[in-house]
Amino acid sequence: MSWTAENALLKRLAPLLSLVLLSAIVGWLSPYFFTVENLFAIGLQMSVVAIMALGQVLIIIAGGIDLSMGSVLGLAGVVAGMMLRADQPFVLALLAAIVVGLAFGWLNGFLITRGKLPPFIATLGTMGIARGVALIATNGVPIFGLPPSFATLGGGRILQLIPIPVAITIVIAIIAHFMLAHTRLGRHAYAIGGNAEAARLAGVPVARVKLILYGLCGVTCGLAGLILASRLNSGQPTAGNGYELDVIAACVIGGASLSGGEGTVAGALIGALIMGVLRNGCNLLDVSAFWQQVAIGAIIIVAVFIDQTRKARNSGLH
Repeated sequence: MSWTAENALLKRLAPLLSLVLLSAIVGWLSPYFFTVENLFAIGLQMSVVAIMALGQVLIIIAGGIDLSMGSVLGLAGVVAGMMLRADQPFVLALLAAIVVGLAFGWLNGFLITRGKLPPFIATLGTMGIARGVALIATNGVPIFGLPPSFATLGGGRILQLIPIPVAITIVIAIIAHFMLAHTRLGRHAYAIGGNAEAARLAGVPVARVKLILYGLCGVTCGLAGLILASRLNSGQPTAGNGYELDVIAACVIGGASLSGGEGTVAGALIGALIMGVLRNGCNLLDVSAFWQQVAIGAIIIVAVFIDQTRKARNSGLH
């Protein structure tokens, strides 16, 4: 096996090895970590971030980024909560949350492809818009009085074992993996992330693909917002604040390159699990939540630094 092949294999396995090592360390430090209930609790706690990471990784692969995800999640949860409090059927509330996410995803895609705005600026702007609309619609007050049955989506279990949000995450991951690995849209996403101009010259409809990917990312935000609102059994206008950091961290830790062209669904899930294990371990070991934020920020810096160093080394070989 050549050095390049060994390097590629190590890069693919690094997130999984990191997850195993981190889990072993936390399990050694805390006897409560490897209990069935705690492991399911990690999956439940990180399901919202994992679902959004599955949308974010599509965009990162295509060379973009979405900073508005946390705010869109909050707005979607507020809209669903308002509909449920008005005695609207759950199906309509579900569709409304997804439509909100899809609308903001398309808006991001339109601003980037037609407005020619950098993804960072476009999604930073829509992040403020979505959060502002959520606060205006509620006057900054959470929406309570939702049907008790609504809590089943975020807190129920299948066969009294698997949390429903975890099952939903697995289904979305399977769909996203199939799309990336076996459809033209997935191939186009990697091509655009690798070299957008070369992809355009090869006949790839770059603008349309980006619009679709940002729309799909928005859909994951809407669904995640609905699940989080169900877990909280309320529509919180500030829900999801700062989640974009966790989502981007999950993708980067999982092997996605912020330069585009690299990333996998499995990597995004493993990255989300690493975030979950890190937070859960800190809670079990009574580490301050403030230090958790420091650790997450440091992990992002290290992951991006390693990626950039690897790319510089590879370019020097050719």
